[in-house]
This record gives sequence, structure tokens and C-alpha cells, in this order.
Amino acid sequence: MKRPTIADVARRAGVSKGAVSYALNGQPGVSDATRRRILAIAEEIGFSPSSAARALSGATAAAVGLALCRPARILGIEPFFMELISGVEAELSARSYALTLQVVADQDAEIAVYRRWWAERRVDGVLVCDLRVNDRRVPVLEELRLPAVVIGGPGHTGTLPSVWCDDAAALVEAVEYLVALGHRRIARVGGLPDLLHTRNRTEAFERVCRELGLVDAVTVPSDYTGEEGSRATRRLLSSPGRPTAVIYDNDVMAVAGLAVAQEMGLAVPGDLSIVAWDDSPLCRLVHPPLTALGRDIPAYGALAARNLLAAIGGETVSAFQDETAHLTPRGSTAPPRSGERVR
Repeated sequence: MKRPTIADVARRAGVSKGAVSYALNGQPGVSDATRRRILAIAEEIGFSPSSAARALSGATAAAVGLALCRPARILGIEPFFMELISGVEAELSARSYALTLQVVADQDAEIAVYRRWWAERRVDGVLVCDLRVNDRRVPVLEELRLPAVVIGGPGHTGTLPSVWCDDAAALVEAVEYLVALGHRRIARVGGLPDLLHTRNRTEAFERVCRELGLVDAVTVPSDYTGEEGSRATRRLLSSPGRPTAVIYDNDVMAVAGLAVAQEMGLAVPGDLSIVAWDDSPLCRLVHPPLTALGRDIPAYGALAARNLLAAIGGETVSAFQDETAHLTPRGSTAPPRSGERVR
């Protein structure tokens, strides 16, 4: 039996194939009466079920979208996103919602995905990660009126609600802890520099180091991968006046930095103290175990999903500040050797 086509629907309805496309995708260009007639004919002849028809009848997609602009290979090894997604999934599955996940190459591709999901009624709302300064995705989602919750902030989210953590306060706690141990040459291996939370951390690092008189403090940008974390660490540890402590913007880079230090014959924590963001099992499995800034990331994801479902349900949702990451000291930090205590 021949599979029905869009041409079959157009012929039966007495309209063009373009009009059928508009009707099936929920786009303007046909009257409501024509749209309903086209949808009825499509259903009658067994044309592929239309998500637009579900929208017209008041049904939902029962799905939430998450587009991530990260290489798939990084997502597979970065505990943060795996834990975040586990929290999102736990909340959604309890409400019989599915998660539609798509990895994209850049922000233009991500915006195109949002437009397609909206046009095809594939999802009822989206979660937005990796917020940037003056993020181009925000006005697009506002224009589409697609329910969305931004994971990040504060600020730069327009009218979209958000959940966020005070990364600046956590960074200050880590620096003050290292200074209390006696460190005066502190460096940081940062994440992608165009992300808002990276900028917030960098500004907080520079501010607290300036206030504490740490003139040799420096941030080296990276991309969260172990490879780049290793390269950044080698540059820092090969430089004159090498740091006695390094703060890494994620656990993967911190573990890579530990390996580089040991490869170069430096003792951790005797010659170098290391602090990691995102306290994952990786931080506890290496030797020495890593001092880390951590919070309940699955709960963070569940909170974002819960707020998005509330927005989809028509509730008013505003920005919500989650718990600040707290420092857990372990074996990778200690006072510097007496000769390294430069004041």
C-alpha cells in the first residue's frame, strides 16, 4: 500500500502543498477553517501524525528540549552535565515527560533547533544552558513565546526565568582558603571565556586577589577538556615564579592538572595545591583526592525542570538562586613549603 504523501493531502483538500505545510506545522498562511480541514484529511488518509494537530486540539508534546552547544565527546566525560541531566530526567519522568536532547555545533544551530521545535510542536518548553553575556538565544525564545528556564545568571536572561548559583562567592571562598594556608602565588585555569559564569568567576578572582594583595594572580582560559587543562597547567608550571596553588573551573581539568604536576616531578600538595570546581567522584578517586567546590548538581537540574514544568503549566516563575557551592578540603591542598611563602 502506497504511503500517503503531502501531495495526496493537498489534492484531497483542493489546496497547494505549501498550504498543507503551513497547516501541518502550525504556521500562519491559512485560515483556521482550512487548517482544520487539512488536518482532518491528513488524519483520515493516514498521513504521518501531525504535531500541529496535537497543538490545535490542546494536547501537549509531553517533552522538554535541551540543546547543548558542546562536542559530544566532551559531554561523555564531563560529570557536571551527566549529573545535571540525571536530575532533570528524574523530575520529568515523575511527571511522565520526556527529555529531547540535541547536541549542536554553535549558537546559530541552537537557535535553528528552537525554531524547528516550536514550529513542529516537538517540545512544550526548553532548558537553556551555558548563558552568555547579551545572549542571542534569549530574545529568540521571548519572540517565540516558548516556555523556557535558563540555567545560569544572574542577569542577561531578559524576561525568561532562571535558576542560578553565586559562583563569585564560591570563588572568593576558595581563594581566601588558599591564602589562609599561606599561598601568595595563585593561578586559575578558567573555562570558556565567553560564558557568563566564566566571566563572573574571572571578575571575582581578579577582585579578591587584588584586595588580598596577590599581584601574581593570573587566569588562563581553557575549554573544560583534559587536553586543554593539561596544556594550561604545563604553561603555568613552566613559567618563572610558578604558582603554588591552582584553581580549576571543572573537575576534568583539575584531574589533568594533577597528572601534569606529577609528571613534572612536583609533589601535590607539597609543591602545588589544587582546587577543583564540581565535586564529582573523579575528585575522590585520584591520589591525593582533590579539594573541591561542590553542590548538589542533580538537585539543581531537578529544580530547573520543576520550574520549567510550572512555566509550561501557566504559572508565574521568577529567578531562583540555588545554594552556593561549598568548599570541601581534601589531600590536594596544604600550606606551601616555607621557601615558597612569598609575601
